[in-house]
Amino acid sequence: MLNKNVTLSLQGCVRGATMCIPVSPGIIALGLVFGTVAAQKGLTFLETIMINSLVFAGASQFVAMEVYSDPLNYALVVAMIGVTAAVNMRMLLIGASLRPWLGQVPAWQTYPSLFLLTDLNWLLALSEYDKGTRDWGIYLGSGLFTWSVWSLSVVPGYFAGSLVSDPKVYGLDVVLPAFFAALLVPLWKGKRQTVSWLFAGGIAALTWYLVGGYWSIFTGAIAGAFAGAYLDD
Repeated sequence: MLNKNVTLSLQGCVRGATMCIPVSPGIIALGLVFGTVAAQKGLTFLETIMINSLVFAGASQFVAMEVYSDPLNYALVVAMIGVTAAVNMRMLLIGASLRPWLGQVPAWQTYPSLFLLTDLNWLLALSEYDKGTRDWGIYLGSGLFTWSVWSLSVVPGYFAGSLVSDPKVYGLDVVLPAFFAALLVPLWKGKRQTVSWLFAGGIAALTWYLVGGYWSIFTGAIAGAFAGAYLDD
């Protein structure tokens, strides 16, 4: 049974899903882009659906697609693991911040539900928890809604991308760089970000010059994280 301070209700799930509706156009747009990128990378429709539904990792999927090429080799696999791990390091802190709430829920319910953890439903859930809400259906409902919209939106994007024989003709080859550049805009908050971003960019550029390939993504991400942590101190 749940702790008496924590509840799970259908109303909470519906409320969590409803709270995500205003941002659903953004989720759909990203899903469309991922479907297009996957098609251009040569993935089959089934592979694209499985990755999008079973991985459910947003930005990490885009990073993996940036590194991916066919055929795969051990170096590529290691690079994909490294860059996606670097992108997802924030999940360690995000997951820990939910401990006061989900820590009171039975493990057999908590751990499967962490599959649905995203930046979006984490922010919603934490905001509601701070307001005194103890119905973790808010977290569950918002996660299920986000997963459903994300999984379905990739379909039209995939078929649109598969119809284009040469992505450069339509500028689709710049979709990923533009996507990541756009992500930086709302994250900029002043000196701390500026210094850490410049340091990360410098290390990434140096790695690319010396080693080549996609190791620059991994080294840049790690360097930026350390720079940000140092500036926090």
